[in-house]
This record gives sequence, C-alpha cells and structure tokens, in this order.
Amino acid sequence: MPRCCALGSLCILVTAALLAPGKLVRGGDAVTVRDAGGQAVTISDTSRIVSVGGSVTEILYALGLESRVIAVDSTSQFPPRALADKKNVGYMRQLSAEGVLGLAPSVVLAADGSGPKETIAVLQSAAVPFVRIPDRFTGEGIVEKIKLIAAATETAARGECLAETVAADLAALTKLRARISEPVRVLFVLSFMNDRPMVAGRNTAADGIIRLAGGVNASADFEGYKIVNDEAVIAAKPDAILAMERPQFALLADQVFAHPAFTLTPAATRKRLISMEGLYLLGFGPRTARAARDLAGALYPALQTEALPSERTSEACAQ
Repeated sequence: MPRCCALGSLCILVTAALLAPGKLVRGGDAVTVRDAGGQAVTISDTSRIVSVGGSVTEILYALGLESRVIAVDSTSQFPPRALADKKNVGYMRQLSAEGVLGLAPSVVLAADGSGPKETIAVLQSAAVPFVRIPDRFTGEGIVEKIKLIAAATETAARGECLAETVAADLAALTKLRARISEPVRVLFVLSFMNDRPMVAGRNTAADGIIRLAGGVNASADFEGYKIVNDEAVIAAKPDAILAMERPQFALLADQVFAHPAFTLTPAATRKRLISMEGLYLLGFGPRTARAARDLAGALYPALQTEALPSERTSEACAQ
C-alpha cells in the first residue's frame, strides 16, 4: 500500500494518478508508458531528455534529473538555471522539428498543447520516443503529470515521493479553502488587444488556479481565452483582477482601471489588481499549491495562511 494511503484523502490524488495515462509496463531494459494522447510509447534511454513545458522541466529538476536534460523550451523558467544552462528549443507552441531532433535526444517529454501540430506530427513519427505529458488544471492533474514523468524516466520512487508531497500541500490547501465564506469573483486578464481585454474562461490554467485559491472565475461562461467587449467586463462584476507579472508587458492597476469598462467594476473601487509571476501562477507543477495559497492570501487579506507541508520539511525527493 502506498505510504500516502495512511493519510486518508491524500491517497485519492495519488491513486487517481495511477489510473490515469502514464501506466508503466516494463520490457527488458525498456519501459512503455501511455501518454496524454493515449499512445503507448516505449523508452529505452533517458540519458538525453528534451523538456518542453515549464512544469515538465520543473518536475524533472525536482526528480533530480537535471544532468539528463539537454534542452528546454522558453517557458522553462524554473529553476532559473534551466534556461541559463541548457539549450533553448524556443517557445513550446512554435517548435521546430529540426531544432529538437538536431540535438540528438533520446526522448522528448512535451506538455500537451505544444505545437504547432505539424511539428508534433513529425516528432511523433520520428524514431525518438515522444511523450505527451497531460496538462489538466487541477490538483489531480499535477499528480498525474508527476507520475507519468517519473514512469517515463524510471524514477518511480522519487515520483512517489514528489506526488505525496504535492498531495499533502493540496490537502492543506483544501482545508484553507474551507474557511472562505464569501468567494471573491476574479477576472484574469491576459493582455489587451486593440484596447479590448483577453480574459480567461473555463478549462484554462487561470480558471484552475482561481478555483484552487477559493475564488470564482468571473468569466466562466465560456471556454478558453477570449477577447471580450466592455459589456462583458461590466457584466462579469469582478471583485479583483488577476494578471501575470511580465516585465515587457506589465499590466498596472492605473492602466487597467483607467479603461472605461473596468472603471465600472467592483474591483475598481479598491483598485484590486493582483499580479504574480507567470509560471508560478499558471504552471500547475510542484509549486502550484503554494501559488494558490499566496493568491488566496491576496484575495482574502483576513484569511490566516500558513506554510504548507512542503515548506516545513527539508526532505527532498531527488535523492
């Protein structure tokens, strides 16, 4: 029985991940996993990994596999040394098959949603194993992701450790949310295009983190990211605006609330704009429970937040 099962609800997360894509099958010196696309991928060598997706890279480093990673994509911003030390294959949605395969990887681990489709098709048909890593924006989705990466890299014990650590953080976060009596309506603004905001609907990382933090997505009436008009912003009635910290495209409170539509929202009364680093906020990796805790603290100033289990222990899963 997994060690987490003694902790009650924590086991639900880990067990769910075991039943999800990523089931491990051994065959000689190779392993076969089923990836996010339902494909059975056989891997015999993990000495040269190309990692695509910020959370994929973060998990690989948390599992102690830094020395096996030969290249990352531009979203792999944590730990900072990943982009500083490794070759960069570019933005995850604008990959070049030649740029990836030219590095002679032994396996490619890529977050679901990487692209373009033509490049992914080439990579999937190449001789190099290509594993699509699921990217569901839930606590269970993080554990599922860890389990699959650990299975593909034959680091099951480390993966179990990391999955349990994340599950413990998520369980603590659940208790924190239970103390929230009046959920705040939050509108995530990705950017402005022609003076109209692009906001996050359902099934997005922004929607997922808002829910984990105990908030309500004010634009949950549609799916994905969408450019909306002034009437939609006013009708959403957000109590707070959430944005990413981006040095080159920073959204400042004075800028946002000078917009006519945002001036008429409850958020404008206190100029409530919360900005957090992008990968930390939306990455859905090992640190996501911490990000959700920090966001909850910003949304609910009276809510007493505390260190999560992973922050109170020196235990590392990379040993």
